[in-house]
Amino acid sequence: MKEFDYIVVGGGAGGCAVAGRLSEDPAVSVCLLEAGKGDDQLLIKVPFCTALMLPTPINNWAFETVPQPGLNGRRGYVPRGKAMGGSTSINAMVYTRGHPWDYDHWAALGNEGWSWKDVLPYFRKSEHNENFDGEYHGQGGPLNVANLRSMNPFQEIYREAARQTGFKLIDDFNGADQEGIGIYQVMQKNGERWNAARAYVTPHLASRPNLTVITQARARRVLFTGKRASAVEFLQGGAVQAFQAKREVILAAGALQSPQLLMLSGVGAGAELQQFGIPVIHDLPGVGKNLQDHPDYVFNYRAKSLDLLGISLGGSLQMMKEIGRYRRERTGMMTSNGAEGGGFLRRYPDSPAPEFQLHFVVGMIDSHARKLHMGHGYSCHICLLRPKSIGTLGLASADPHAAPSIDPKFFDHPDDLDAMVDGFKLTRKIMDAPVLAGIRTGEVYTAGIHSDDAIREELKNRSDTIYHPVGTCKMGSDAMAVVDARLRVHGLEGLRVVDASIMPTLIGGNTTAPTLMIGEKAAEMIRTDVG
Repeated sequence: MKEFDYIVVGGGAGGCAVAGRLSEDPAVSVCLLEAGKGDDQLLIKVPFCTALMLPTPINNWAFETVPQPGLNGRRGYVPRGKAMGGSTSINAMVYTRGHPWDYDHWAALGNEGWSWKDVLPYFRKSEHNENFDGEYHGQGGPLNVANLRSMNPFQEIYREAARQTGFKLIDDFNGADQEGIGIYQVMQKNGERWNAARAYVTPHLASRPNLTVITQARARRVLFTGKRASAVEFLQGGAVQAFQAKREVILAAGALQSPQLLMLSGVGAGAELQQFGIPVIHDLPGVGKNLQDHPDYVFNYRAKSLDLLGISLGGSLQMMKEIGRYRRERTGMMTSNGAEGGGFLRRYPDSPAPEFQLHFVVGMIDSHARKLHMGHGYSCHICLLRPKSIGTLGLASADPHAAPSIDPKFFDHPDDLDAMVDGFKLTRKIMDAPVLAGIRTGEVYTAGIHSDDAIREELKNRSDTIYHPVGTCKMGSDAMAVVDARLRVHGLEGLRVVDASIMPTLIGGNTTAPTLMIGEKAAEMIRTDVG
C-alpha cells in the first residue's frame, strides 16, 4: 500500500488550497485524489464554456434533489464540478467573500478563530487582485482576481438602471461596504478561467516531487485503524486501491460528497447507517444534517441586441467574430462569465447585512441553461442569502458510486418565501428602470404577476438553487457538530474536513472565495497541530 503523509480527497477549492499549501513543505508528502479528469481542457479555460458545462454532465456531477414540496413538487438541479478545480472549473467565477457579520456570527456560535478579523488575512493571502489593493485585498497570492474583459455595454446599462431607481452603486463588493449594485470581479487571468487547480496545484506538479495528483480516482471510503483514519480506498480504471495516510486524511469532496463519504465509511447517525448495512465506526449524528443553500429565482427578458447571448443567425455570426477576437486578444464575449453584474441589497434599512444578492446575466438563463429560447435577451437572479430552511444530505444507497439523497427543503420555513417576495419586488424595480424597460421586447414569465400571492406561486414554480450548498459537516461544539474549530472530526483521529460543508451557517455571497479561505486556514492549522 502506497503511503503519504496527507491524503486529500477532492480537487475542488478547499482540496486544492490545502494540498497546495501543505506541499510547500518538501519534508511532507501529499496525495490529492480527484474523481474527475484534469483541468487542462479548453472547455474549462474558456470562461464562456460554463454555458456548455453547467446544464450537462460535462465535468459536472449534475445531481438532482429529491422532490421539493416548497417548489410545488419539482426536483431541483444541482450542478457540481467533476474535474480538477471542482466547481471552480464550471462556475461563473464570481469573487465575493460574504459579509463580515457572517464570520463574526460563526465566532459567536463558539468557533474560536473564525471571526472576520481572523479570516481576512487568509482571504488576502489567497488573492492576487489586479485592480484593488489596501487593507481588504491581497497582492501576490495564487488566486488571480480581475475585472471582466468582456467589454459588454450592458454592464453600464445595468448600472444606469440602478442609478435611475435610486440604488447605490459600488465598485468593490469585497471592500469596506458590501451593499450596492455593481459589476463583479472574477477569478480570471488574461481572459482565462483561473480555477483552484491553476492557482494552487498544477503550476507546482513539475517542481514538487512530494505532490501527487491522481485524477479519475473515485473515493469509496475512509479506512480506520480503531478510531484513527489510516487510509483511503478508491476506484481508478476499474481497480480498487487503497493509499495509507501516515498523518491525516483530509476530506474536501464538497458539501454533498464529504458527508456521503463519511457515512459510507461508517461515520454518521448510527441507526441510519445500519439501515444500509454499513458497520458503524463512530456514531456522529450531525453528519449530513444542516444542509443550507441559497434559494434563487431568475427573471428573463427578451431583447434584440447582439451584445446579449442568444440563438439567431446574427448571433451566430457575432459569435464567430467573438471567437476570433478571443484568440487574438483574450477579450470579448468568450471571456464573459455570463453573470457580469450583481449586487447586495437590504430588505430592511436596519438589517445587519444585506439579505439579497443579484446576478445580472447578459443572456436568458432558463432552468440552468437547460431550456433554450430563440432570440436574445437578458436575465437577473435574486437569491435569499440567509434562509431559515434547513435540509439534509443522506445516503440513497450503500453503493459508493450512487448519488447522495439531496434535500435542501427549499421554502420549508414560511419566512423564506415571504422574504423572497420582497426580494422579487426589489429586483423588479431595477429591471423596470427606464433604461432596461426601453430595451426589452418582452417578459418571458413575469408579465402580469404582481400580487403577493401570484409572486409566491411563481417563486414556487420556478425557484431553485444558485449552487451554494454548505453546512453538512458543520463546525462547532454542540451535539450536531461534525468538526471542531480546527476542522478535526469529533471523536476520531487523523481526519479533517476542509470544504464548504464545515460552514455552520451560510455566508452572504458566493461560496468559492470562502472555501479557498477555509483551505488556506486549514493548511496553517494542520502545520501548527502536527508541529
